Amino acid sequence: MAKKKESYENMMLRLEEIVDTMDGNEITLEQTMTIYEEGTKICNSLYKILNDTEGKIKILTAEGEKDFMAIPEVVK
Repeated sequence: MAKKKESYENMMLRLEEIVDTMDGNEITLEQTMTIYEEGTKICNSLYKILNDTEGKIKILTAEGEKDFMAIPEVVK
């Protein structure tokens, strides 16, 4: 299961492992359900990270857009 402070990249790697394991058809139905549940929790965590990051980008863009537009172009 995804830990609270686990990185986005590590969670993506774990999710890929889960998908590969489920694609392999070498596990029981019970094992499949267990890792499916883990994968669902990881997906929810990843979705939250992406939503939070998108919100931060929108805030930074909205705040920084005026400053960026005020900077004159550098002529080479």
